[in-house]
Amino acid sequence: MPHKKTVIRRKVKNWTTADSADLYGIHNWSNGYFDVSKNGEVTVKLADSDGELKDVSLAEIMKGLAERGTDAPVLLRFRDLLCARIEELNKSFAKAIKAVGYQGKYRGVYPIKVNQQRQIVEEVVSFGSRYHYGLEAGSKPELIAAMAQMKDPKAFLMCNGYKDDEFIDLALMGQQMGINVYLILEMPSELPAILERAKLLGIEPNLGVRVRLASKGSGHWSESAGDKSVFGLNSAQVIDVVDQLKKAGMLHCLKVLHYHQGSQIPNISVVREGLTEACRMYIDLVREGAPMGTLDMGGGLAVDYDGSKTNFHSSCNYSIEEYARDIVEVVGEMCTKYGVEHPTLVTESGRAISAYHSVLVFNILDVTSSPGTEAKIPQLPENASEVLKALDETHRMLTRKNIQECYNDANFYRDQLRMQFYYGTATLRERGIGEALYWHIMGLIARRIAEMSEIPEDLKEVSDNMVDFYYANFSLFQSLPDSWAIDQLFPVMPIQRLGERPTQKTVLVDITCDCDGKVDKFIDREDVAKSLPLHEVDIFGEENYYVAIFLVGAYQETLGDIHNLLGDTNVVSVHLENSRPVYTSEEEGDCVADVLSYVKYDARDLVSKFRNLAEKAVENGLITPRQRRIALEAYRDGLNGYTYYER
Repeated sequence: MPHKKTVIRRKVKNWTTADSADLYGIHNWSNGYFDVSKNGEVTVKLADSDGELKDVSLAEIMKGLAERGTDAPVLLRFRDLLCARIEELNKSFAKAIKAVGYQGKYRGVYPIKVNQQRQIVEEVVSFGSRYHYGLEAGSKPELIAAMAQMKDPKAFLMCNGYKDDEFIDLALMGQQMGINVYLILEMPSELPAILERAKLLGIEPNLGVRVRLASKGSGHWSESAGDKSVFGLNSAQVIDVVDQLKKAGMLHCLKVLHYHQGSQIPNISVVREGLTEACRMYIDLVREGAPMGTLDMGGGLAVDYDGSKTNFHSSCNYSIEEYARDIVEVVGEMCTKYGVEHPTLVTESGRAISAYHSVLVFNILDVTSSPGTEAKIPQLPENASEVLKALDETHRMLTRKNIQECYNDANFYRDQLRMQFYYGTATLRERGIGEALYWHIMGLIARRIAEMSEIPEDLKEVSDNMVDFYYANFSLFQSLPDSWAIDQLFPVMPIQRLGERPTQKTVLVDITCDCDGKVDKFIDREDVAKSLPLHEVDIFGEENYYVAIFLVGAYQETLGDIHNLLGDTNVVSVHLENSRPVYTSEEEGDCVADVLSYVKYDARDLVSKFRNLAEKAVENGLITPRQRRIALEAYRDGLNGYTYYER
């Protein structure tokens, strides 16, 4: 039988950790930070006390956390990866500047909107100090957070976003105190306000202008540039700014040209096109008499989430080195051609800096197997209808040669049975038997087509439908909002048992009560996969089966919401000291009382109301005083408990 041949073929080649590494593409998307160990566990590369890089098992990290009483889901942060990305970016620009003889400098800026967590911003500033790495703020709260972190007078603090008088005053006062602050004009009305506040405070502002390029970006955020972009000034408005500054005798304050083509630009040719247009604007602003000196290209440096190295929206067809080299070459050649001094180059790379350093790890709570996988085939009753007999006959006669015919027949008879049930001529039991037979047929078809080199188009959906639902202890809306909102792909894989062949085709379902709360799109070597291979799970066993989602350090914490009142997860930072993982900056995830407070519930008021309810139940003889005490204790424990599933 064909099915037996499949089993024999699988036994011929033993599954290895290399097979798992290839299956999940870890060497393609990990940038060398993650790997699979010989004992079948995902590892992360961290620097030891002596600076030597060592592979640390994520499974061992989770074991250590469990022993300390920290439950999954957990967001693991690795500061070493954050530092490594800053180093790679700065060294790439330094190498490109030296290679082409560029006369200007590079200064990186981290936009804190990508991940505003205090620990992350502090680490960016601390490690980035050797490169005079700065920050970008796009709102008043971000400006207040950023100003307190700025210690290096050579590092930029770029102020984007819409600015009221209080925002402008804070930025100007920061400039007065020695912070290298630049107010970037986002809209024409900001200039009069800035000039007025600057005059009142007696400060000459450092100004920049954000230009709206005609060159559009690519990927999800292509509308950040182009004529329809809601951000920045068009060429006519830029000239008006120049004229206003000339009239006020303050053109010497205009020092930065800023533009932004969008986040996650997958195609390097788009980067070059936008940069060329921006360079022409920069050169002409210098010709208009503005001193300029800085060209800020905003964000856009992409992360290769799926490892395909293509211009797909979840990938990129260039490296950081190529990105830096292209920018340096384009700006250097154009400025030299027109006799303009090479400017300081600034990029606001946020996603590319922070994405790799965070990993979400959760355990699988339960499994619903795909229909038709049950060992027992339903038996027909003695008085079975003709439709049931036809379905049973289809099930028994299925072979490789008649697979298409049986598929068509099974769908026809299934639809007939449903219609009979609708009109009352078939019972619920008959429908149940028919549905079970139908899914057994689909299961057989799925196994047959897995052995076929060419699959008919209308049979492809059979394989897609035959998946197990793995119920995962996390909230998609809290921890992975971009997966739900914009179909962003993230690398997903188990962190242990990678020496075993994963036999189950799965979809990950979170613990929210929402049909959208699932991950059913995964990276694949050829296309987007609709299922993820995972191992069989013993949900009643002592050992947790952990799955991790990688590259979640950018935006996911910032954008997450409390759908179903599932709050922030536990967060732990991990680094190495003397070859041992050290757990620092442990942050407990939200308890129930925390998330209820976000929607204006008061925990003490809730306890009081529940106590009154319980007392009335005692008065009415529904429960005893002792049961009232137990109920109140359970209620209080629930308020103080983790919002996620606890063992």
